[in-house]
Amino acid sequence: MGAVSDPLAPLVELPGVQQAGDEAGEALGRAHRHRTNLRGWPKSAAEAAVRAARASSVLDGGPLQFPADGSGDPVLAGALRVAEALEGGEGALVGVWRRAPLQAMARLHALAASDLVDDDALGRPRGDVDTGRRLELLADLVTGGTRVPAAVLAAVAHGELLTLQPFGTADGVVARAVSRLITIASGLDPHGLGVPEVHWMRRSGDYRAAARGFASGTPDGLAAWLVLSGEALHAGAREALAIAVAMSS
Repeated sequence: MGAVSDPLAPLVELPGVQQAGDEAGEALGRAHRHRTNLRGWPKSAAEAAVRAARASSVLDGGPLQFPADGSGDPVLAGALRVAEALEGGEGALVGVWRRAPLQAMARLHALAASDLVDDDALGRPRGDVDTGRRLELLADLVTGGTRVPAAVLAAVAHGELLTLQPFGTADGVVARAVSRLITIASGLDPHGLGVPEVHWMRRSGDYRAAARGFASGTPDGLAAWLVLSGEALHAGAREALAIAVAMSS
């Protein structure tokens, strides 16, 4: 029997994709090697997690911070719970992701949407056949079904969850958290120091347009999404360096 082909391999050959991923990896490496992050990375990771949560909240229609009157917001609260679960990298949720990604996704949704839906809807994707099939395919990919670089895999999972919207609530927060989980679990950003969410928030129009391009499945649409995702990882690494510099001053 011949070797089974990698279903995502052609994506790496699309224009700009390999370069964007390589540059992101180099930038994240520099952030991890900053003297502040050699030992003090837990504080940097905590700050990165908060910034990621706030930006992800905005992208899902929530606020950047809680109102001054002390009232809460369910979207931001959920994004912060998700960020706390991922903070610092090698936590329990990363281990679950490596073994059982669908279980990890369900946990992410339960954290993100606990103030948005009834308890019996938490962690439960839609029951239609297409949703279940596509989630299973995604789980197969992230547990060894592809050998593409982590930056590409993170972008694909992110784009697929934005397209599929499997839970019907907090899908954006979950999709961005899955992207972060992949970069952590793969070792691309092992401590979760990068903050690509800020780049996506600042370029929200481009982000949404590129997500639609990914959903279209055209080569140009896929390339635009993958390149934007790589650029966001690169920008998130610059944010990580800025955090480290601020903490060392």
